[in-house]
Amino acid sequence: MFTGIIEALGKVEKLVPEQDNLHIYCSCPFTDELKIDQSLAHNGVCLTVVETNNNLYKVTAIKETLDKTNLTALKVGEVVNLERCMPANGRFDGHIVQGHIDQTAVCTQCKELNGSWLYTFTYDASKGNITVEKGSITVNGVSLTVVNSIRDSFSVCIIPYTYEHTNFKNVGINTMVNLEFDIVGKYVARLMKEK
Repeated sequence: MFTGIIEALGKVEKLVPEQDNLHIYCSCPFTDELKIDQSLAHNGVCLTVVETNNNLYKVTAIKETLDKTNLTALKVGEVVNLERCMPANGRFDGHIVQGHIDQTAVCTQCKELNGSWLYTFTYDASKGNITVEKGSITVNGVSLTVVNSIRDSFSVCIIPYTYEHTNFKNVGINTMVNLEFDIVGKYVARLMKEK
């Protein structure tokens, strides 16, 4: 389980397609602390560390993951938001995040405000996912609060710290991002649909 509090930025060093899979090689400030079989969220996508070698580690994304996320758009040299799993005795600073991306969205507005940034994202509402005003949303692995929620879009406000310490500074108009909707909201929506 994750909380949506980004620990560091990783750099994509190499991408190796193999059949329907994509092997992703990255470097990050804590590469030497990673262990094989450890879960590590990349832009909110929970992936398993399968290899470590010097300053690089390797994770593999399968077709199911590639079909639902923005990992197919990764390029060598790009930075990704990283979060290791929350320790059992850790603080719960964000919200419940599983690392299971529901769908992608596209940035339709990026507006610099006086000391913060407003980003608006549009997504395919036919998949049944919803946001609510002041509810939680995970965008590229970052736990955020929803503003301006409508049927197929929402906005988030980004503080300077988040802007500087995540890859939000690289998000612009037409950038595709990963979305994980609030798990509690998903269960409630499912129960209401079945009644």
